[in-house]
Amino acid sequence: MGGRSMRGRFRRLAAGLLALGVAAGAAGAPARAASVLRGRLNADILSTDPGTKRDENTDAVLLHVVEGLVAFREDASVGPMLAQSWDVSRDGLTYTFHLRRGVRFHNGAPMTAAEVVWSLDRYLDPKTHWRCLSEFDGHGQTRIVKVQALDPATVAIQLDKPSILFLKTLARADCGETAILSPASVSAKGAWIRPIGTGPFMFTTWRPNEYVELTRYRGYAALPGPRDGNAGGKHALVDKVRFLVIPDGSAAEGALLSGAIDVLDGVSPSNLADLRASRGVRLDAHSTMDIYALIFQTRDPVMRDARLRRALALAIDDIGLTRVVTQKTAQANSALVPTSSAFHVGVQAQVVRPDLAKARALVAASGYRGQPITLITNRRYPQMFDSAVLIQAMAKTIGVDIRIQALDWAAELDRYNHGAYQAMTFAYSARLDPSQNYGAVIGAKTSQPNKVWDDPFAKALLKASTATADVAQRQALFDQLHQRMLAQAPLVVLYNPSHVAAVRDGVVGFRTWSTVQQRLWDVSVR
Repeated sequence: MGGRSMRGRFRRLAAGLLALGVAAGAAGAPARAASVLRGRLNADILSTDPGTKRDENTDAVLLHVVEGLVAFREDASVGPMLAQSWDVSRDGLTYTFHLRRGVRFHNGAPMTAAEVVWSLDRYLDPKTHWRCLSEFDGHGQTRIVKVQALDPATVAIQLDKPSILFLKTLARADCGETAILSPASVSAKGAWIRPIGTGPFMFTTWRPNEYVELTRYRGYAALPGPRDGNAGGKHALVDKVRFLVIPDGSAAEGALLSGAIDVLDGVSPSNLADLRASRGVRLDAHSTMDIYALIFQTRDPVMRDARLRRALALAIDDIGLTRVVTQKTAQANSALVPTSSAFHVGVQAQVVRPDLAKARALVAASGYRGQPITLITNRRYPQMFDSAVLIQAMAKTIGVDIRIQALDWAAELDRYNHGAYQAMTFAYSARLDPSQNYGAVIGAKTSQPNKVWDDPFAKALLKASTATADVAQRQALFDQLHQRMLAQAPLVVLYNPSHVAAVRDGVVGFRTWSTVQQRLWDVSVR
């Protein structure tokens, strides 16, 4: 029962959304109706403060509003954004950024070295809870010793030791692109108000669990040339961008087909067949560097035994699981190095095959006695939930009792950040260098409870990978890390998904890319 009637109900709901949007825009409308490009979020954003309380949706929305000194290009290299160029001292300890002139914040104030220093000092203050502070406070790749304005258009950043990942970390989306903000973004007492950035759109409205709306910034100073990842020339081609929060995939599909939204980003594999058969809709797909994985809390009394974790890894048919949960749109991968990386060769490209006999022997040796293991997942990302169901069934074949607990995404993310779980299906957002992939999981659990792998030798290998630019040396280090990860099994990497978006025929210029980040600049709608 119900497939068609349910879909019809969702489409009627979507039509209602469209009617409401038209009615809202009609009240007091100017002579020329504003052009509005409507996208979809599968859950609400978590905050408006870049790189702090965040997830992929939050990053995607805010990177229309804010920009950093540098940004990632499509090819994973780092390009200029608010800095037109930079120099690096011979010892690799000082980066001198030469700022672009003529850039203004959304409140009309000029962007100068003073705001760069203010923004970076704010990120480096532990009270800000910047996600990437641990990379620069001495716990990670390097420590930022000093940020100094040499003149109104020049900023120097001094490090305590060289790091080949310094610029790539500044450019990371989950770091909020280390956005340069106007001090007016906070109150006189330092409380966050809203992001006043330099991007092509201004942040205007957030109605929690309904929509986020951005408005074209007519004073935006674009770089020359075409867009290139998060770098290059950006242009706001519509008056407003509205991100509608539509958690249910079928409702989102109905909204697209009825015209309530223009772009459906992150199409679930289960919805692909309907959309492929729909007139007036085209699909755009790209392989990604996101990592879907099964992660373990290695301090848990049951999961602390590496033999039990390895047994679960050997019980999983990764190729079969990937084929089922992604509807054959992704490729299985057992490595933290994504399949699209140049470093995904040799041992990295070898998918772990199931070995049930060995898995059962490891279970017996571990002392596991049938205790239930709680596997946390969510329904916001169907692939995570579906993976959990298959993992539960596969674990049963080796005598391991897994109980699934489905939480809402915000609750799961909070449990992840506090390390409060036994096992969890989880996804790591794209990082464009293997050291950053390993850096997402390696760390001291005492000070960083969200880290999965607390191993001194792995930390040393990771540190060595950030200290050399030699490709062969880095490959050898990544291979050592991979083999050590397989032996200790703090997590089981499953696959790198493909990112699929569906857009209506009137949408021009939309394109997905490897970071799974929705970009609605340089996109217009007829």
